[in-house]
Amino acid sequence: MSTVIERPSFSELTARQQQVWSSGDYSVVASMIHSVAERLSDDADLRAGWQVLDVATGSGNAAIAAARLGCRVTGIDYVPELLARGRERAAAERLDVELIEGDAQSLPFADAAFNAATSVFGVMFAADQGRAARELLRVVRPGGTIALAAWTPIGFVGEMFRLASSYAPPAPGTPSPLLWGTEEGVRMLLADGLSYLQLRERRFVFRATSAERLAQVFARTYGPLVRAVAAAGAVAGAELRADLAELMERRNRLPEGGPLAISASYLEAIGTRR
Repeated sequence: MSTVIERPSFSELTARQQQVWSSGDYSVVASMIHSVAERLSDDADLRAGWQVLDVATGSGNAAIAAARLGCRVTGIDYVPELLARGRERAAAERLDVELIEGDAQSLPFADAAFNAATSVFGVMFAADQGRAARELLRVVRPGGTIALAAWTPIGFVGEMFRLASSYAPPAPGTPSPLLWGTEEGVRMLLADGLSYLQLRERRFVFRATSAERLAQVFARTYGPLVRAVAAAGAVAGAELRADLAELMERRNRLPEGGPLAISASYLEAIGTRR
């Protein structure tokens, strides 16, 4: 007799994803990678005075980057604790950024409300990827800009996700967020709504004093790894942390035993709304 595998609904998957990103404190990792948002905002040529939406903003990296360029920015995310961090950061810089709670798959904005939409390692984690892509297109005006950054499957972060999944497999039917880090995936999700699309592989370098130190930071603060360590249990969780440190040391381009520098690839996608 064949076994029927129950596949969770998109609403169930979204609730699970929200729990994952509410665990740990993603703002710690976000503070390491803020330069990606700065680069994306500049490459997208965001204009002062534009209305910009940052989707799955987390603690506000891309929202703050756009605000620094003089844009009028709204950021949206479904983790209240991360939004609170973002508000602290925006207030410290005296930036006028509105950060609101909401879901990338159901944006609470009118059609064509924004000149541009951005997302840095955010919308890629939506449970219903097609719906999230359609929402991005819906809220941007014709001729407006969509600018995204997503980790690639073949890079360091993609390998880290595979390691975590080997200890705590995702629920059946969970889509891979790394689809957004491939040319095929981006074109499948967005190209029909764009008149122009530019794709470039970029690299970000994670730096730390040691592999053990960076592994501890990720295992304590980065939602998917926090979840994987907890799901694995005490013994296997310790093995996961050790395997993570080994992966980081193997990816390190500096001499063994010293500081860490890991090149992580991501796909930058910049398009014009049809």
